[in-house]
Amino acid sequence: MLEQILGCENLNRAYLRVKRNHGSGGVDGMSVEELGAYLTARKEEIRQAILDGKYRPKPVLRVEIPKDDGKKRQLGIPTVVDRVIQQAIVGVLTPIYEPKFAETSYGFRPGRSQHDAMKKCLEYINEGYKYAVDMDLEKFFDTVNQSKLIEVLSRDIKDGRVISLIHKFLRAGVEVCGRFDESELGVPQGGPLSPLLSNILLNELDHELESRGHRFVRFADDMVIFCKSKRAAERTLENIIPFIEKKLFLKVNREKTTVSYVKGIKFLGFSFRMTKTGAALYVHPKSVAKLKAKIRMLTSRSNGWGNDYRKAKLKRQITGWVNYFKIAGMKTLLQKIDGWMRRRIRALIWKQWKKSKTKYRSLRKLGVRHEDAYKTANTSNKYWRAANGAAVKAAITNDRLRRAGYIFFSDYYQKVSA
Repeated sequence: MLEQILGCENLNRAYLRVKRNHGSGGVDGMSVEELGAYLTARKEEIRQAILDGKYRPKPVLRVEIPKDDGKKRQLGIPTVVDRVIQQAIVGVLTPIYEPKFAETSYGFRPGRSQHDAMKKCLEYINEGYKYAVDMDLEKFFDTVNQSKLIEVLSRDIKDGRVISLIHKFLRAGVEVCGRFDESELGVPQGGPLSPLLSNILLNELDHELESRGHRFVRFADDMVIFCKSKRAAERTLENIIPFIEKKLFLKVNREKTTVSYVKGIKFLGFSFRMTKTGAALYVHPKSVAKLKAKIRMLTSRSNGWGNDYRKAKLKRQITGWVNYFKIAGMKTLLQKIDGWMRRRIRALIWKQWKKSKTKYRSLRKLGVRHEDAYKTANTSNKYWRAANGAAVKAAITNDRLRRAGYIFFSDYYQKVSA
């Protein structure tokens, strides 16, 4: 198997995948742009070191990114060379493990997405499974028991050299602000190998749930188990915790793990509501709050951005968000968000006009009557209140904002959901 991983075609595919994904450099500072020349010069040396068991992955670079709850998620960025090797391992292991994975596991798998996971949830709810165990595995990627993971891997991977190489990546350690820390627990998020390894370990839980006859949907370490009554859901949670904690050596976060009617849960940013025609998806309020916080930042009147840069950032945010949530009913929600966002943009433009003379001339140029333009230009109202005034709205119309290059949630949603 190791020779297959190190085959020229597999390594080349791995290199192209890493190059296509771009990403930051690791502890050695090498960029993706420098990778091709380095591998051309050193590929055989690296390949032989791996075959001889002498290759030592470098520590991952620890960075933190914010989470929805205000806390931070730790990512470990491997060097670009180590990313190629990890990707090469993934290229060989994925065809082996894909047939073994549960049908209702959707995270980090070819041809599967969050949308597929949510559609499966709706299917279960419409079959009468309207209560849910919303499972939270506490700091999953940071607390994976490496010995247990190696044990599970060894059942299917009979080449001890491959097991040893994977173990070296797990034990490579992390570098935080120039300080080295050992990694005796966990699978560092950020490398190509960690999503596959997490699926391999959690596949043990999937098959345990299947053997007990449960309906569930899992995306990475996010999982919902569906039941027909609250009591059944409570029993399911009580009975599955010992397997998770004593067999897989993972930790269930009891504070965040909940049992409730499906309307109350948040899964992958979505939630559910019951309608006359069955279950339907909507955007969870916390996802809306996170979006509005992002829009506030992008339309801040004090970040010093140029308008073209701001428009580009807003476009990326709007298109990405709508493409993710487009399977949810949100026409009315987006209309409200658009109205609020346009007011923020008008307030921003109003501030950019600065002096009363500039405001007056701009309003007149845009068709506002002299009396209204003069009164509005000399108002004592703050930016936010002024932006909702009749004269400002008549001058900076929705169509003018569109022609200026701003895009709106409702317009894009109508385009992609048609």
